Amino acid sequence: MTDRRSFLKTSAVAVSVLALTQSGSAFASDNEGYKGIVYTKENPGQWAKKVGSHAPVVTVKGSEVTVETKHPMSEAHYIVRHTLVLADGTVIGGKTFTPKDKPVSTYTLPAGYKGDLYATSFCNLHDFWLTEVKA
Repeated sequence: MTDRRSFLKTSAVAVSVLALTQSGSAFASDNEGYKGIVYTKENPGQWAKKVGSHAPVVTVKGSEVTVETKHPMSEAHYIVRHTLVLADGTVIGGKTFTPKDKPVSTYTLPAGYKGDLYATSFCNLHDFWLTEVKA
């Protein structure tokens, strides 16, 4: 389990940083190159019926950002990880979950940050999801 978890965690961060640094703010709606790899509310691909329980919901209140995936958690099916990334590719933080956790994470933005934020959520069965918001 540890090797699989490490692989999933590393894969999620690598894909998010690669995707975000190469595609800029138009990622969520315009990047055809990541279809079938990164899913969004606007481009859910094969997981169209899974949007509500897999696309991360992002709430920004001042410098605090909360990422939540409205997803039930069980040993067989759970959210593995959240990551929050700034527009320039800076990873603000990430949280890895166990099946017993609630898939909610909180991050603090750098002082005065205004711009795009990318929140990721990785499901062990339904892949890698991205939500883009502005701070």
